Amino acid sequence: MSQALPSAAAPAVDLPAAPVARKPGAVRHGPGAALMLGALGVVYGDIGTSPLYAFKEAVKAATAGGASVPAAATGAVSLILWSLILIVSLKYAVLILRADNRGEGGIVAMLALLGARQARPGTGKALLLVVGLVGAALLYGDGAITPAISVLSAIEGVKVDAPALGPYVVPITLVILVGLFLVQHKGVAAIGRVFGPVMLVWFVVLVLLAIPSILRAPEILAAANPLRAVDFLVHAGWHVSFLMLGAAFLAVTGGEAMYADLGHFGAPAIRFAWFGLVLPALLIHYCGQGALIIADPGAIENPFYRLAPDWAHYPLVALAMMATVIASQAVISGVYSLTQQSIQLGFMPMMRVVHTDRDERGQIYVPAVNWLLAAATLTAVVVFGSSDALAGAYGIAVSALMGITTLLAALIALRWGYNPILVFAVNGAFLTLDAVFFAANSVKLFEGGWFPLLLAAAVAFLMLTWMTGNRVLESVRQTMRMSEATFLARLTSHPPVTLPGTAAFLTAATDGIPMALGRLLERSRCLHERILLITVVYEEEPVICAAERAQVTLVAQGIRKAISKYTPGMERVVLRYGFMQTASIPEGLRCAVASGLLPPEYLEDITYFVGHEVVIPSPTHPGMAPWREAMFSFMKRNAERTGAHFGLPTRQIVEVGTEIEI
Repeated sequence: MSQALPSAAAPAVDLPAAPVARKPGAVRHGPGAALMLGALGVVYGDIGTSPLYAFKEAVKAATAGGASVPAAATGAVSLILWSLILIVSLKYAVLILRADNRGEGGIVAMLALLGARQARPGTGKALLLVVGLVGAALLYGDGAITPAISVLSAIEGVKVDAPALGPYVVPITLVILVGLFLVQHKGVAAIGRVFGPVMLVWFVVLVLLAIPSILRAPEILAAANPLRAVDFLVHAGWHVSFLMLGAAFLAVTGGEAMYADLGHFGAPAIRFAWFGLVLPALLIHYCGQGALIIADPGAIENPFYRLAPDWAHYPLVALAMMATVIASQAVISGVYSLTQQSIQLGFMPMMRVVHTDRDERGQIYVPAVNWLLAAATLTAVVVFGSSDALAGAYGIAVSALMGITTLLAALIALRWGYNPILVFAVNGAFLTLDAVFFAANSVKLFEGGWFPLLLAAAVAFLMLTWMTGNRVLESVRQTMRMSEATFLARLTSHPPVTLPGTAAFLTAATDGIPMALGRLLERSRCLHERILLITVVYEEEPVICAAERAQVTLVAQGIRKAISKYTPGMERVVLRYGFMQTASIPEGLRCAVASGLLPPEYLEDITYFVGHEVVIPSPTHPGMAPWREAMFSFMKRNAERTGAHFGLPTRQIVEVGTEIEI
């Protein structure tokens, strides 16, 4: 059994092109201190730790082309400052945060708004779906690189005072990352409470480190003029300019977390935290690093740690390690959330999702994803070995994702009737900027950029194989299902033995008779006195309230007019959930009883019949290539059991096996 995925009318959405009244029922968050503090740890952990490596890489790229250190420092700072202002502040904080799906953000929420998941092959929407899935897959590449480069760059600080410890940087990083992935199953609720305060200290320290340096070389403040960045790029030569743009882009990686975490904190708290603390702290700190390089060109090897006095180096390494672990945890948790949403919308096979906190829906753990992500992250550390080498792998996936986000935001705006000229002007300008940064990062393709792209390509391919395979499988199921009229006619001509209690049959379709029910009647010639045909539907909105959870209809009412909905018989139950929710069939049936749609006795003695399908690839059936069908069959076999996924009591489940050739 797989989740039914009917298309649903997309809800209204606030888009950057024009002001629109907020939708009824949309989530509202006030800019409370607790939310802003939480956003510091979860939303801004990644971008907040970029000073460890971003400026260093940008200046090295500039000086490698022959530029003087003062010119390179000023040009790099100016480029970073205006990248933060244009991309993160204007594009994300001001505009993209308005493109919410009833309070939720992220690439999957955008796909839901566009109604792309039911697109027919070969249509424009099908291409849009592929682009969106590639964007989602890019987050997995980012999720593997971010912990590696963040923790490596923090531990490399020990080499400032003790160069002999250099060979131990990679082993120490591996130990920290292994420990981080090992504790994921315990949840991060308790640790999460200190995320915000630690990051608050981190941003304050960034400012305190920078101010003395700026006072020693105040000429760095000229970087506030964007013409300094433009002038440097124009005269540096295209190769050096591209390298510098790619390195400077590292300063804005993590900005996409503002939109991805929109549902957890809300736009007001995210904006207040950004404009009130994070942006000023980053602007001041990057100026401080630039001023240090102007005053002491030898500090270019590690300007972040050279800003601190000697006595503060080791405490700063400890603080940086905590900050980068927090940044890594935020990215890992984001990958879990993305996986859950992808499963709910049918982009991925069912996996075991563990809720680590009863009170917070966002606290989840996905074991399979955790260990695959751990393998990719540890491989990145071992293969690249330093933050400098990893910088070549970092940025290309994020720049592509930012471009896809801009494109989808524009399409959503057009879908809802906003002024096309304004949409093309605003989103087109940002898409051009995204394209420039992507082109600059593409120069690093063979220096490591292939790594996150390879991961993203693999994930996107598996997503598309899963979706296409399910589409083929459902078409075969439809030919095997018995129609309601035929089934009820057979009951009339050959009455089965009646068993007491309720039998609930899970089905992916909202019409026809489940194959498990047809097989049971064929082989046993008996049926329970009460029958429920249950379908779980994930809607293209984040949350469905309990009062709207269940829809109950009498099966083939035209044939069985004598049966009322409160008389033992056969009912079809459709349980509706949002893509941010976890479906539970027992909970859904209790909602149906509470709403008066089912009598309470239906739940007193209930047996759940679940179809167990064995998918057999066959060259005689039209569908996918044989090797892709074999891959889909492998994914189907290893997916989480339907009963466990939908929270069914183990002792009340009966599986009915069926072989299906595709």
